[in-house]
Amino acid sequence: MEAMGGFGAAVIVGLENLFPPIPSEFILPLAGFSASQGVFSLPAALAWTTGGSVVGAILVYLLGVWLGRDRARALIAKIPLMDVEDFDKTEKWFEKHGTKAVFFGRMVPLFRSLISLPAGVERMHFGKFLALTTTGSLIWNSGFVVAGYILGANWQVVDQYAGFFQWAVFAIVAVLLVMFVVKRVRKRKRQKVHS
Repeated sequence: MEAMGGFGAAVIVGLENLFPPIPSEFILPLAGFSASQGVFSLPAALAWTTGGSVVGAILVYLLGVWLGRDRARALIAKIPLMDVEDFDKTEKWFEKHGTKAVFFGRMVPLFRSLISLPAGVERMHFGKFLALTTTGSLIWNSGFVVAGYILGANWQVVDQYAGFFQWAVFAIVAVLLVMFVVKRVRKRKRQKVHS
């Protein structure tokens, strides 16, 4: 984060919307930790990460508007490691809960990345979508960024471990990505065998 700054944090968090395996649960605390080390302020960390979340969500929303349901499903089927079932579950949740789905969906792993697509497909009022996405993202991001900030504030005692903390976060992200890829590849192989 030191090298990338606030803009880099926004880009990484925004990419989660386009590539769900990127876990914000590990990126956001790192942004808070960087804020505690003076890379940027805590309000700036919250603004950058929430801005990244919202921009990423808007891109997925617009994609949903442009594609429509059938083409969205067809596109997801072609994306490696993505499942049409994930979209179907998210769409059903959206149909059942409407505006609540967009707000609370920003706080549910995987749904957080996909909920914007059915909102776009159903052409949810953009102003309402933007307000719910911003509020939900700010709440979700605040919890993790502030936790990282508090943790970082206590790191002056053990400053020598700061580098280890950052590498540990990157290692966890890498392991989670590998686990996600392996799980999806195995599922695709099983589907090919049965078809």
